[in-house]
Amino acid sequence: MGSDSSCDISNAMTKPRAAALGFRVKSGWAAAVLLTGPARSPRLCDALRIDLSDTQLPETRQPYHAAMGKLETDNEKINRRVHVVRCITERSIATLLASHRQNGYTIRRAALVVGSQVDPDSIANPHIRAHAFEGRLFRSVLEESLQAHRIRTDVLIERDAYARAAAQLKQSGDDVRRVIQNLGRFGKAPWRAEQKLAALAAWLALR
Repeated sequence: MGSDSSCDISNAMTKPRAAALGFRVKSGWAAAVLLTGPARSPRLCDALRIDLSDTQLPETRQPYHAAMGKLETDNEKINRRVHVVRCITERSIATLLASHRQNGYTIRRAALVVGSQVDPDSIANPHIRAHAFEGRLFRSVLEESLQAHRIRTDVLIERDAYARAAAQLKQSGDDVRRVIQNLGRFGKAPWRAEQKLAALAAWLALR
């Protein structure tokens, strides 16, 4: 894990520290970021990638896709792939939370950034519908896994995420982006758009 040494956890075993998780959910994986508060001055403690699919089974990364990018219509194949996605996600979250608990963090809230929440059945194009089914699948399975550990979740749409954060944090959009950009200076993991959105989600979850 890409733990950040700027977080002082030397007394973690005697005094757990409140923290929040943020995720940018993608197809088959997610960027995950752990922040500690307070919300007025968040600190980065971890940034990593977690699996939501089986790397040995490429079809589980896009379980609603068939050959040539078409929509998969074989329910048996879909159900088998979805089962794998659920198992991998539950394992990834259990491992992630166990690691953070071991390092002295208490996590009760998380937020997820997703591309959209459009109803797949409202989409006429079969290929685009497959992507919508997958977006809904990975979001819902990740939420369910977190909630099973008694972690409250919230969902943000990517196109509105920064505007929503600025409004809820009562800061300008430029200030929010500057804080998110600066957080990446203290970590060792890559700090790309996915990690920044995950950090933004974690920041909101700290409130």
